[in-house]
Amino acid sequence: MTYIPLGGVITANQALTNLAPLAPEKLIAAGFRSWTAMPEFGSAWWWTLISSIVMGVGIGVLAMPQLSARFMTVKSNRELNRGVLIGGLFILSMTGVAFVTGALSNVYFYQTQNNLSMAAAGGNADSIIPVYINAAMPEWFIYLFMVTLLAAAMSTSSSQFHVQGTAIGKDVYETLTGKKGQRSILITRIGVVVAVLIAVILGYLLPNNIIARGTAIFFGLCAAAFLPMHTCGLYWKRTTKEGAIAGLFVGTVTTLFWYVFIHKAESTPIGIAKAMLGRDVLITQMPWPVVDPIVIALPLAFLVTMVTSLFTRPLSTDHVNKCFKGIR
Repeated sequence: MTYIPLGGVITANQALTNLAPLAPEKLIAAGFRSWTAMPEFGSAWWWTLISSIVMGVGIGVLAMPQLSARFMTVKSNRELNRGVLIGGLFILSMTGVAFVTGALSNVYFYQTQNNLSMAAAGGNADSIIPVYINAAMPEWFIYLFMVTLLAAAMSTSSSQFHVQGTAIGKDVYETLTGKKGQRSILITRIGVVVAVLIAVILGYLLPNNIIARGTAIFFGLCAAAFLPMHTCGLYWKRTTKEGAIAGLFVGTVTTLFWYVFIHKAESTPIGIAKAMLGRDVLITQMPWPVVDPIVIALPLAFLVTMVTSLFTRPLSTDHVNKCFKGIR
C-alpha cells in the first residue's frame, strides 16, 4: 500500500535514494549516506545502527522475560514446530515492513508536503508512522491498524505485567518471608496493579523520540542479563545456579554502568557522569561513546556464567538427567 502511490518498488526506492542530500547535516556528518545504503563503516551512525538497533533489538528479543513465560505454556515441541512458518512470516512483516515503510514515508511526505518525515512529524520520531498512516492510508485501514496495534500492545503488556507481579509475589515476597499461599497470591496481584500504574505514569512522563531508544535499552538489558543463563541452561549440562546468578549480575551491572558513564545517548541526559567527572562520558575516544552496551556486556556475562559454573559444584546427575530427559 505504500509502494502503490509512490510508483512501485523501483521508482519509490530510487526516489528515496535521491533524497539522501536532503538529510540533516548532523546525520550526514555522523556517517549517514542514504536511506538505501549502509552508513559509513565504523562511523558513529554505523555503530548506532548495528550495535543498538540490529544487535540490541535482534539479539535482545531472544531473552525477553515475557516471551520466556509464554514458552513455558507450550505443551510440546509439536506446537513450536507448527509456529515456525507463521513466526517467520510474522517477523519478516513486523521488522521488514516497518523499516521499509518508515524509510519510504520520507518520499511520501516530500512529494506531498515538500518535507522529510521528521519535519512532518514535528521533530518527534515516535509520531512518524501514526502521522504517515493518517495522511496516506484509507480510513478503514486506520481503524484496522489501531485495532491490531492495541491487540499487540495488550498481549505484550499482559505478559509483562504478569511477569512483574509474579516477581514481586514469588521471587521477592516468598524469598524474604518464606511464606506461601493466599497472601503470596494477593501480593502478586498487588504487584500487577503497581506495574500497570508505573507503566501509565511513564507513558505520560517519558519524552519524545523515546520508543526506538527505549526498545533498544530494554532489549539490550534483557540480552545481557538473561540470555547467558537461558542459553547455558538449555544447552550446557555443566551450568550451575551460581553461574546463572553471576552472569545475571555482571550483565546487568555492566549494562547499567555503560549507559550511565560511557554510552553518550544515555549518559548525557542522565547527567551522573557530568556531575562526577566533569564530562558527559568516561571514555571520549571514538567509537566507545556510540557502542551499545550489548557489545561488551553480553560476551562478558557469558564468560562469567561459564567460568563461575566451572568453579562451583555441579548439579546432581539425577537432576541434570531429569532436565535433559529425551535430549541427547
